[in-house]
Amino acid sequence: MKKEAPLLALQQFLPPGAYEPVAQYLVQYKVHLTITRERETLLGDYRNAVDGKNHRISVNSNLNPYAFLITLLHELAHLLTFDNFGYRVAAHGKEWKNEYGKILAQFLLHKLFPADIEKALLRSLQNPAATTCGEEHLTRVLRKYDVHKKKEGVLMVEELGEGQFFKTKDGRIFKRVQKLRKRYKCIEVKTSTVYLFNALYEVQPVNFIGPFS
Repeated sequence: MKKEAPLLALQQFLPPGAYEPVAQYLVQYKVHLTITRERETLLGDYRNAVDGKNHRISVNSNLNPYAFLITLLHELAHLLTFDNFGYRVAAHGKEWKNEYGKILAQFLLHKLFPADIEKALLRSLQNPAATTCGEEHLTRVLRKYDVHKKKEGVLMVEELGEGQFFKTKDGRIFKRVQKLRKRYKCIEVKTSTVYLFNALYEVQPVNFIGPFS
């Protein structure tokens, strides 16, 4: 059984000054917020209120405070869209983009973000993507604040040198070979199979010693 934590515990995951405006939304809309372990395929999730249950939002716990807040606002925009339109609109259609734009603009007024993130978010307001990861300019800026990843030596594929070896989360070892238009051609050491990696995919550099052509 999961242990419920007081709402005030949310402060440790947010930038300074963000707790009060966030808490107002959570209380007003009776949101059940879950802070989860890292998930490979998503940063956050929203489930609408049904059968007497509250709206449910989950956000990954390993995000830096700015990424955590932006992900939470993304999911709150889903809540506001559902509250206004129900099931009648697309998940990331113009209605969601409008709600996300409004709530993001409101939080930008609080001056909670460093200048570089604020600049990236202002750009996002023009046409927000379905996921934070879908906006490469924003992902690059946010990653600068991932202190724990820097300590662990995690890099994005685009930060590696040509010919450098790296390890993915599943333990496989690759060699970065060539930059193509939007992706990087890499070869798996064990099988010599060619893979195309997104520039922002996170990996760990390794020193590979062994036969490999």
